[in-house]
Amino acid sequence: MTEPLALYIHWPFCAAKCPYCDFNSHVREGGVDHARFRAALRAELAHEAARLGRRPLASIFFGGGTPSLMEPETVAALIADARAFFDPLPDCEITLEANPTSVEIGRLRAFAAAGVNRASLGVQSLDEAALRFLGRRHDAREAVAALEAARALFPRLSFDLIYARPGQQEAAWRAELRAALALAADHLSLYQLTIEPGTRFETLHARGAFALPGEAEAARLYHATAEEAARFGLAPYEVSNYAKPGAESRHNLAYWRYGDYLGIGPGAHQRVLGPGGMIATRRHRAPEEWAARVERDGHAAVEEVALTPEERGREAMLMGLRLSEGVDPARIAARAGRPFAEVVDAAMLAALLDEGYLEWRAGRLAATPEGRLRLDALLPVLLR
Repeated sequence: MTEPLALYIHWPFCAAKCPYCDFNSHVREGGVDHARFRAALRAELAHEAARLGRRPLASIFFGGGTPSLMEPETVAALIADARAFFDPLPDCEITLEANPTSVEIGRLRAFAAAGVNRASLGVQSLDEAALRFLGRRHDAREAVAALEAARALFPRLSFDLIYARPGQQEAAWRAELRAALALAADHLSLYQLTIEPGTRFETLHARGAFALPGEAEAARLYHATAEEAARFGLAPYEVSNYAKPGAESRHNLAYWRYGDYLGIGPGAHQRVLGPGGMIATRRHRAPEEWAARVERDGHAAVEEVALTPEERGREAMLMGLRLSEGVDPARIAARAGRPFAEVVDAAMLAALLDEGYLEWRAGRLAATPEGRLRLDALLPVLLR
């Protein structure tokens, strides 16, 4: 039980719903009862801590939704609670996602004072037309100001960009990347624009309101990203993430390395390996119903199951092969509770190695650059 914990705290509220977003996020025109949700988050954290006991704590991540809309005292209280319930590592990473609007950027200093030591900014683009298309509430000027403000306040900084937008040209994308990386070149999360079910973009795309770049063009933009990031010393350590050495997201590495993670808040998931195996927990998604359940029961878990060794092995491989470092077969076996040879199909593994999509590197199985582009197609045939 010495595996360090990664703690995820979900704040489900946004000022507006972006047309591409399928996350568990909600807009409340009448405002949010901050005191109620602060109390509920603290109560659910206390409930889980009592069940788990004292554990090393490697990271805290405030995600959403839009966590930068939280009151700083809520963030401070939850960090203090986590530090009291668990044993934070000396380099415990505490990340908060923020949008680059002037209102939210004005709170960054208070979040830093509360204990946040890493900011993750949802820049998404530095192109004005693209920001309007994506439904963002900030402009390019605010994005630049946010990057500069966060750079001055936090020891570590990450930002998100969305690529493969309608009509996006490689030269313009390279220029946009260079401008952003010149301001904050520690960590970049890059997401290809996709059409998700239930989003406004799904409706617009079905009507023919816009078209996305084809697969070949999207791949060219992806490769251009790696080249531009390398100019600033950032390497692709995961399919969608680039970082300078030592600036990788420790919290997200816990997911990708299939470590133990605790999730509280509406819709949060968690995986914790204990004597009874890997326990997967899912919480109620609707914010007000989640809060009511926490007030009644101390938690809002709606599903809690012990994963089979087959499920654990599959999850561990699905996450681990996203990393450039690949997977350690011994760790996969230990976390899955079954031999590595029973996790993968031997014939398919041999074929994918022969075709150059996978490779053995210092005893680890890793996807090649071409393989990482095709992981969604490779993994179903590789895993048993």
